[in-house]
Amino acid sequence: MPRMSPALALCAVLSVAVPAVAPVHAADVAVTPLPAAEVQRLQAAAKRVTILRDKWGIPHVYGKTDADAVFGMLYAQAEDDFNRVERNFITALGRTAEVDGEKALYEDLRMKLFIRPDELQAQYKASPAWLKKLMVAWADGLNWYLHTHPDVKPALLTHFEPWMALSFSEGSIGGDIEEIDVKQLQRFYENLPQMADEGERRRVAAMREPGGSNGFAIAPSLSRSGRALLMINPHTSFYFRPEIHVSSEQGLNAYGAVTWGQFFVYQGFNDRLGWMHTSGGGDVIDEFVETVTERDGKYYYRYGAEERPVRAVRIRLPYRTGLGMAEKTVTAYFTHHGPVVRREGGKWVSVALMNDPLKALQQSFLRTKARNYKAFWQAMELRTNSSNNTVYADADGNIAYFHGNFIPVRDPRFDYTQPVDGSDPATDWKGLHAVKETIHLFNPKNGWIQNTNNWPFSAAGESSPRAQDYPAYMSMNPENARGIHAVRVLKDKKDFTLDSLIASAYDSQLTAFEPLLPLLLRAYDDAPAGDVRKARLTEQITLLRDWDMRYALKSVPTSLAIYWLQHLVKVHGPAAQEQHIPVLDYLATQVTPRQRLEALVQASNRLENDFGTWKTPWGDINRFQRLTGDIKQPFDDSKPSIPVPYASGNWGSLAAFGMTSPQTTRRIYGERGNSFVAAVEFGPRIRAKSILAGGQSGNPASPHFMDQAEMYARGEFKDVLFYKDDVLKNLERQYRPGE
Repeated sequence: MPRMSPALALCAVLSVAVPAVAPVHAADVAVTPLPAAEVQRLQAAAKRVTILRDKWGIPHVYGKTDADAVFGMLYAQAEDDFNRVERNFITALGRTAEVDGEKALYEDLRMKLFIRPDELQAQYKASPAWLKKLMVAWADGLNWYLHTHPDVKPALLTHFEPWMALSFSEGSIGGDIEEIDVKQLQRFYENLPQMADEGERRRVAAMREPGGSNGFAIAPSLSRSGRALLMINPHTSFYFRPEIHVSSEQGLNAYGAVTWGQFFVYQGFNDRLGWMHTSGGGDVIDEFVETVTERDGKYYYRYGAEERPVRAVRIRLPYRTGLGMAEKTVTAYFTHHGPVVRREGGKWVSVALMNDPLKALQQSFLRTKARNYKAFWQAMELRTNSSNNTVYADADGNIAYFHGNFIPVRDPRFDYTQPVDGSDPATDWKGLHAVKETIHLFNPKNGWIQNTNNWPFSAAGESSPRAQDYPAYMSMNPENARGIHAVRVLKDKKDFTLDSLIASAYDSQLTAFEPLLPLLLRAYDDAPAGDVRKARLTEQITLLRDWDMRYALKSVPTSLAIYWLQHLVKVHGPAAQEQHIPVLDYLATQVTPRQRLEALVQASNRLENDFGTWKTPWGDINRFQRLTGDIKQPFDDSKPSIPVPYASGNWGSLAAFGMTSPQTTRRIYGERGNSFVAAVEFGPRIRAKSILAGGQSGNPASPHFMDQAEMYARGEFKDVLFYKDDVLKNLERQYRPGE
C-alpha cells in the first residue's frame, strides 16, 4: 500500500492541539442544588414508589407507572453502589480523563467518536413520549438520591439529565467500541510510529480470561415439571451487575441483572418469559482501508470513481492534572464508513459499527415487557442488540435462540475478518439482515439449546443450524471448550429440574485438557530414560495420569495441570494469535514433546516457589476475596479469602472463575466469570433460584457486602422471591425513596 504523503502526515500531527499551558480550575464536584419546585416534583414522584428490601438486600421496586418504577430502580441502584452507577456514565460520556487524568484521554476520544452530547440531546427530543418519561424518571431517581444523600460526593456527575440515558443504551455498545485499540487510535492522531511490540499484545490476548456467558434453555419435553427452564449464567467482571426486581401497574414485572445505572433488566425474566445474552454472534464491526489524499489543507478519500471530502470534527478532551483541569483538542476524521481509528501500511482505516442509541434503548426496555414469543420477536426486529446472542424460554413452553441481532448485509466475496478496500463501493454495508434471515432456532426437536460464546452449529445438537446455509460473516467465533462441555451435560438428559439444571451448569469437567493431557503423558512415556526431565517429573506424571480432569478444592493435579497449561499459553499463545489459530488447537498440534515436558517442569517450579511445594491443593490457590468497595479490587494473600473450586472458562469450566488483572499475589483471586447466576422454571407460577458473587451492596459496612460469598463458592443458590407475598415474608425493610 502507498504510504501517506509528507503533507498528509504533517497535517495529522497539527490536528492535535497542545494542552492548555495554564490549567483551569478543577471540576467542582458539589451536587447541583435543586430548585424548590423541583424538590416538590421529585417528592411527589417518590411517594408513588415503594421499595421492599428482602433478607438478601435485593430491592423489589413497585411503582404505579413504568416511569415510577424506573425512578425507584435508579434510586435503589444508587443506594447500593452510586460509585459504579456514576462511573459507568462517566465512561459512556467519554469523560474518564476528567477524573483519572491524561492517561485516559484516548479512551475518551474513542467514546466521543460515537457518543456526542448534542446528538444525544437531539435524539432525546425525537424520542417517543413513553420513552421520554422513562428517561426523565431515570434522571429524577439519581438526582433525588443525590439530593437526599448530601454526604455522597460524586467524582464528576453532580446532576443527571434525561438525555444521558442514551449514552449507555444497550449493554453491547460499550463492548463494540472497546474493540477499537486505544493505543493504535492514539498513535494515529499523534502521528506516532506503529506499535513494534506485537508479541506482548498477542501474549496478553492469549492469556485473557474470556468474557462472555453460558445460556441454556430446556423444553418442557425434557423437564420433570413439563415446563420450560432457562439457565442465566453471564460471565462478567464481578460486581458489574446487581440483582433487582422492578414492577409497575403498567405491566412491567422484570427480575434479574441490571448493569449499574441502566433502567432495564439486561439478563433476566418476567412472569412470562426470560432472556439470556451471551457475547458473540456475527461480524458486527468492520474496518475499511481508505485511500486519502490532501489538497490545500483538506482531505479527500476515494470512493469508486469519485473523491469525497473527509469530514473533520474538532473534539475537546478535558483532563485532570495535579494543578487542576487542562484540555486537549483533537481533530477527528470521518468517512461515510465511520471514524478513522488507525493507520495500516500508510493508509487510514475507518471503522463501522452499530451506533443507534435511540432504537437500542427502546429494544432494551421493550423486551423486558414482552408477554410472549411474538412480542419478543417484535422487539428483536429493532436489531440493535449488536454483540450478543440470546437464549430464550417462556411460559408457553417455547425455547429459542438468536445468533446475534444486528447483522449488516455484505457482499460475501470479501473477507470482512480483515480490513476491506473502502474505495470499492461493493464493500459497503447494504442495510441489515431481517431477523428471519439470521441464524436462529425455535423449539428444536432435540429439546435443548446452549450457547457459550461459541459457534451456533452445536447450539441444539443434531438440530443445530448448518454453517453452509448462511454467509460466513454471520458467525465469527469457533467452537470452544465450554461449548463441548455444554453439549455433553445436556445431551441425552431428561427430567431436568432447577437443581439438576444448576448441577449441569456447574459440572466440574475441564474439557480443554482432554486433547492435551494425553499428549503430555505420551511425551513423558516416549522420552529417553536419561532425560533429566523424566526423572524430575515421575511423581507429577503419576498424579496426572490418574486425574479425572475435574476440578476440586483438594485436588493437587488440578493445580499442576492448570499451571502447566498456563505456562504453555504464555509461551506459545502469541504465535497462535499471529497465525490466527485458536490457542488450544495450536497447543495440540504445534508444540513439541520436549516443550510439553519443559512446561510441566516450569509449572512445578512456580508452585514450589509460591507455595513451598508443587503438591498444593487447588483450593489453597484459587480464592474469592472482596476487601473494599473499589471498582478495581485490591488483593492481599495475608487477608481472609474463600476457597473456590471453579476454574477459568479458558479450560472448559462452565462455572467460570478467573483473574483478569496482572497477578501480583501468590494466590489466584477471581475477578471475572460467574457473577449473577439464575435458573428459572416458567409456568403459571415462576420458580427461580439465583446467586451473586459476594453480595448486593458495594458498601463493605453493609451486611449484604459478603452475605452470599460462601454460598457462591459452594455453588449453592438462594430462592428468588419473585412474588410480593414471598418478599413480605422475608422482608428486611420497606420504604419510599428518600425516607
